[in-house]
Amino acid sequence: MTDPLVWTVTIAFIVALFVFDFAVVIRKPHEPSFKESVGWSVFYIAIALLFGVVLHIWHHDFPTMEYLAGYITEKSLSVDNLFVFLVIMTRFAVPPKYRSRVLLVGIAVALILRAIFIAAGAAALDAFSALFYIFGAFLIYTAWGLAKESEEDTAGKEYEEGRLVRFVRRLYPVTDGYREGRVTVKEAGQRMVTPMLLVMVAIGSTDVLFALDSIPAIFGLTQDPFIVFTANAFALLGLRQLYFLVQGLLQRLVYLHYGLAAILAFIGVKLVLHALHENNLPFINGGEHVSVPEVSIGLSLSVILAILVVSTVASLLATRGGGKLDADLEAERGTALEHVTGELEINGEVTSDDRKPE
Repeated sequence: MTDPLVWTVTIAFIVALFVFDFAVVIRKPHEPSFKESVGWSVFYIAIALLFGVVLHIWHHDFPTMEYLAGYITEKSLSVDNLFVFLVIMTRFAVPPKYRSRVLLVGIAVALILRAIFIAAGAAALDAFSALFYIFGAFLIYTAWGLAKESEEDTAGKEYEEGRLVRFVRRLYPVTDGYREGRVTVKEAGQRMVTPMLLVMVAIGSTDVLFALDSIPAIFGLTQDPFIVFTANAFALLGLRQLYFLVQGLLQRLVYLHYGLAAILAFIGVKLVLHALHENNLPFINGGEHVSVPEVSIGLSLSVILAILVVSTVASLLATRGGGKLDADLEAERGTALEHVTGELEINGEVTSDDRKPE
């Protein structure tokens, strides 16, 4: 898609959705209820699907199936992000009413950085088609590592502060509380940042790391930068609501990592086949294309949906006696929170919100 008008309208629409989301979140900080999360999640999924329909009507040559396959892939891979988001929220002891704002800012930062990655990736693939081999091999390797994770590894991921978060800590002193959700405050004549900024940076930078496999994955389904960008944008737009919707179910998706590994491996093989078909490397078949079957986008979409359904249903069936599991998880979460809070009190960091900014 190269129509400048389509790009302009699409970007304006996505920015408007973010601004609207910001207005809703900032107006009344709170932890969304299950019903509210369901409503907003359905809304954003409907918006993403409606966008594909509108583009199909507006431009009859719009590859709608590629868009749907890309969106579903990005949406499913984003669920894995939520495991880490949950760990980060616990690590920083974020009050529930501020979690929406943290997620929204982190996601906005991630989308901007992903747009840069997508532009760079598209330009690189145009210049060096051999990168399809590298992308394919990387996805297969990532899938192997993901498949080797045990259920305990998936459920008990630990968060280690990245360089960007450590850099912010060195740059500014950090307050010992969230200061009513502010990002910076001035206390004792000194400008300080609150843990709110640190956790926003952590969410945004962590999501960019997830883009290292999700963006090559969608390039395996389509080489259209417009589809890659919009699929990523709409998948991220509903991620905040999805977090609150499925946070109670995350630990029940015990086979999800196998499903995601299968999807990445499938797309990795598809990329390698595409690279062989478009081959121009002199040491492979004399620089000529190799006659290999290419996987159609319809088949790709069917395989991805089937893998997601099987892994989700199998997970829910395996944990259907989830009452004890949920109780154990709540106990573990409470213990972890007490441990983190105690640790932060010792270090003189996040403790309470009783102090007011001057």
